[in-house]
Amino acid sequence: MALVPAVVAVTQLGRIHPDEVFQALEPAYWRVHHYGVLAWEWRDGIRNWAVPGVLATFLKLASLLGITDPQGYRAMTALPQLALHVWSLWAVYRFTARRAGSVGGWLAVMLVGLYGPVIVFAGRPLAESFSTSFLLVAMEALDRREREVRAGLLGGAALGLAVVTRYPSAICVVAALLWLLASRRWRMLLFTCLGGLVVAAGLGLLDHLTWGSPFHSFIAYVRFNVLSGAAAARFGADPPSYYLKPFLLGVPLWAWGAVPLAFWAVKRKWEVSLPLTCAALYTAVLLSTAHKEDRFLYPALVLGVLAAAAPVVTFITTRPFRGLRWGLSVAALVAGLASALYFPAMDVRGDQFRAIVASTRKEGATGVLIIAEGLWGSGGYFYLGKNIPWLTCDWPQDGAFQTAMHDRRFNRVITLQDRALKELEAAGFRTVERFGRQSLLVRD
Repeated sequence: MALVPAVVAVTQLGRIHPDEVFQALEPAYWRVHHYGVLAWEWRDGIRNWAVPGVLATFLKLASLLGITDPQGYRAMTALPQLALHVWSLWAVYRFTARRAGSVGGWLAVMLVGLYGPVIVFAGRPLAESFSTSFLLVAMEALDRREREVRAGLLGGAALGLAVVTRYPSAICVVAALLWLLASRRWRMLLFTCLGGLVVAAGLGLLDHLTWGSPFHSFIAYVRFNVLSGAAAARFGADPPSYYLKPFLLGVPLWAWGAVPLAFWAVKRKWEVSLPLTCAALYTAVLLSTAHKEDRFLYPALVLGVLAAAAPVVTFITTRPFRGLRWGLSVAALVAGLASALYFPAMDVRGDQFRAIVASTRKEGATGVLIIAEGLWGSGGYFYLGKNIPWLTCDWPQDGAFQTAMHDRRFNRVITLQDRALKELEAAGFRTVERFGRQSLLVRD
């Protein structure tokens, strides 16, 4: 199950958000090769170097192994995320097996692992992807009733790492601690805090070494996104209704079946769900936050799916007829897969990224022009794989286009749906390969 999103991301390339490249892959590439595009967050110190540092280690390993193809070293950077996703799915199994038995646990792994948004996100180097995997690990650890010292330390560390990889996940930390407090699990609460404090100390040390002061990135993030209102001013603001459509499209049909099943379970034994508590509080804060994006919903959706899995798989696996059990299982899996068609609603531009990779693999590439894309939608130096000049533009009258046409170093062009084809041919370019909607042109 864990291999599916990793294979999809590496073979498809593209991106579901520019942060994949410019908040993870490109900073890692910069640390290894000492050139690259550093986004404004890396100038202002609003991000920490934990994730790019780990990815840089695997990029360096790729260099030592002689892997120079961008798709090849992209596969290397997928390895730590693949391991994390394996861990998170094992946590899904353990969490659900306590309530639905071993068979129910494995069915839950399939329902979560083949859930559309998980396939889309879990192989992508986005903060939401890393953080959500750590949250799943934390949910399982804090749910344990045995060896509470070990479980609390693990759960607290996982919650801490969820915050390190994405600061808004602190909302889920608050929700988890309140849940432990309400459940009167004092021993678990104590060691959860200790585990989290160890990770927090590590973040403080990392920021001190990279930005010059402890917790510099966290403080800068809170100041920009929470206290100043600068995020909404720069990136836009939307009403709470913005999330209604992606929420309805993102929740799989089988998860809605957990609602009546949960009400039935309440009549027999009251149990407040930890992942549902975290998802609910996190969603409430999202609704009150001015700047909104579909991807911000991903942690809430996955936590909600984890909470829904237990009653649903219990219902399925306890049906008396084998054919009915198989039919319900297949229907649930198909419904979960189908949600990948609607969430998130955007073009991943995989054809463009494959064309960019191919442009520098051909012998003699000395400069690249990418038409119908801006800087933050491009693949950066990471996908070019070479320290050569490159530009982006939209139309032939743009300054970048004119510069590339008159500078003979620019001998590769990627253009969307043959935009500016006549002007390119007039400048000596010819089409050599097509990648979906993208055309790769070269000139001698």
